[in-house]
Amino acid sequence: MVKKILSIALCAAVLVFIYAPILLLVVYSFTESKVIGKWDGFSFALYGQLFRNAEIMQILFNTVWLALVAAALSTVLGTAGAIGIFYSRRRVAKPLQAASQIPVINAEIVTAISLALLFSVVFLYRTYFSLIVGHMVLCTPFVVLSVLPKLKQMDSNTYEAALDLGASPAQALFKVVVPQIFSGILSGFMLSITLSLDDYIVTAFTKPPMFDTISTYVYNAVKNGTNSSTPALRALSALIFVVMIVILLAVNLRARKAKEAK
Repeated sequence: MVKKILSIALCAAVLVFIYAPILLLVVYSFTESKVIGKWDGFSFALYGQLFRNAEIMQILFNTVWLALVAAALSTVLGTAGAIGIFYSRRRVAKPLQAASQIPVINAEIVTAISLALLFSVVFLYRTYFSLIVGHMVLCTPFVVLSVLPKLKQMDSNTYEAALDLGASPAQALFKVVVPQIFSGILSGFMLSITLSLDDYIVTAFTKPPMFDTISTYVYNAVKNGTNSSTPALRALSALIFVVMIVILLAVNLRARKAKEAK
């Protein structure tokens, strides 16, 4: 009994430690005070300021557009890479898998500087191409990590069986393999969106001039300390948190229903 109580208390303490700052941000998005810690009464004023601010709306569009494009391309590339690794010979698959995870263990600042140098050499520095490719380099390894376990759970003979029954390689891939690993693909896509939304370092080193995402805008606003839009960012952060929670719950619910259906 004591062990159970201690386990629950420890779990609760960890959850409070992780989520208390976010919940505080959400709470203070409902007051007009410019300073967190000072409550000026319940109000939706910050949300009104947020949706009336054309600059923030443009930056939000930039962020979502970049996240969706980078996540989609990373998911296609990462899924193809994971399938290629899975069906490779063992002596080839292991080095390929290790190489695909180098960006994960590499310091992000090193990746960002390397990308900046590469794009400078090929005269593509600070373009939309460099920005999207930078986010793909960041996200693709995590898609591989999400898809490979699903491939390993799958019966590897189903692909060959489909070919023996007259399916073309493309039909066998999209009608047999992809449906079995779809939950991993979806997880990789969602993780890529989260990574792209959250990223600052790679974005700062590869973005075009006059292009900002939420992370670069918030950093510059806090650094300069003169941006009147800063309080409205509390409302924006709260909205992003709620939307991501809803999406994650929906994805998990769908995955659970699919598992129960099997």
